Amino acid sequence: MKIMTVGELKTRFSEILQEVQAGEEVAVAFGKKKEIVAYLVPKSARKSTKRTLGILANKGKVTFSGDFGITEEDFLNV
Repeated sequence: MKIMTVGELKTRFSEILQEVQAGEEVAVAFGKKKEIVAYLVPKSARKSTKRTLGILANKGKVTFSGDFGITEEDFLNV
């Protein structure tokens, strides 16, 4: 993995994007301490995970009766 400052990234942005597309990962450093603030990773490296509902996941259930209906005015609270 490469580590680049923001200035380096700005100067070589197109070149770096091509490297990322080829599979390279790049860390972006910022500030006087050159602290890593971001990572550029190839799209293929991202894991597509199912999002959870948080702490209430599987804790409740919502059902609507068959005759449930709402007008657009009620929905918009007009």
